[in-house]
Amino acid sequence: MGGLAAAIGLRRAGWEVTVVERAPVLADVGAGISLHANGIRALDALGVGAAVRAAARPQYTGGTRDPRGAWLARMDGAVLERALGTPIVGIPRAVLHRALRTALPPGCLVVGAAVTSVDRTDPDRPRTVLGDRVLEADLVVAADGIDSRLRAQLFPGHPGPVHSGSTVLRAITERPVELSTDFALTWGRGAEFGHIVFADGRAEWHAVLNAPPGVRHADPLGVLRRRFADWHDPIPALLDATRPGDVLHHDIRELVTPLPSFTAGRVVLLGDAAHAMTPNLGQGACQALEDATTLAAALAGETGLASALARYDAERRPRSQSVARAARRAGRMGQQLSHPLAVAVRDTALRLAPSGAMVRAMVRHADWTPPRWDRPVSL
Repeated sequence: MGGLAAAIGLRRAGWEVTVVERAPVLADVGAGISLHANGIRALDALGVGAAVRAAARPQYTGGTRDPRGAWLARMDGAVLERALGTPIVGIPRAVLHRALRTALPPGCLVVGAAVTSVDRTDPDRPRTVLGDRVLEADLVVAADGIDSRLRAQLFPGHPGPVHSGSTVLRAITERPVELSTDFALTWGRGAEFGHIVFADGRAEWHAVLNAPPGVRHADPLGVLRRRFADWHDPIPALLDATRPGDVLHHDIRELVTPLPSFTAGRVVLLGDAAHAMTPNLGQGACQALEDATTLAAALAGETGLASALARYDAERRPRSQSVARAARRAGRMGQQLSHPLAVAVRDTALRLAPSGAMVRAMVRHADWTPPRWDRPVSL
């Protein structure tokens, strides 16, 4: 997602772009995603916001519950829309990916090619190695995910991603499900269950559990039905509307040790490669979209490549690493709490919080304005 968005922005800034994707087939897999105002604003700056809005569903009603179904906190999407100009929207990842690809000419996307390294022998012409093929470029954007090979090459002393203590199972329902809210989270002891509804009536659900890394189940739906057997409706209905083969299972990992820079010469890191974070604030994808927009704006607005990349690093690294820390804290005070007393204190605090507290918490991270674009950069 971040790589496609960066390609769109760089083309708008006057660059010729090649996007390299390791997957041999663009299968449009994945579950769903919520985009906050900052993500939507980034998409607007890239010229694809209208297309994404048309395919997404606004999230106006919802909040956080306990396993019995009692509300801990409600969130009014209309209030959020008045504060930020847009509500949160929900969209399948596959639909978002297609919208981004549609904004690019077919010839700039190379599939089935894994980037193994970047040769920086010539500091002005980094060479991207794709097995026995090499691409020369003025700039390499490494958007190769949480297990970024290029990050490991550029920063060999960095420890890389670590397990957060949680694992997530998620899927999109096979059919529409009748739900009373556009989205919801339920917090129990060391567990969270949530859903968002899409424009076609189907829903994405996720279940986050405290668990060591590497644990997998032969029958994940069966495990979840037992784990959430006494949790409120519509959790059983969401699980029943899901095909077993559609369940995705990933351990949640993050870059706890912040990178000292998002750039190294003419190579720049973006998205999870730069700042992989836990999903507790729903900001991972939005931060990648911010990265893409900021990079394109810097390259369109500075007089030299070095100053443009320095501007990108100065604008993106403090903000994205701050959001990552906030997401980590949110997980520790939310889903990861397992001691009964700690859970009771958390739930009581949520019930007693002012009605606008949830909106203010979301505005804190989502109120971001894309930088202005000026003239193309000279190489």
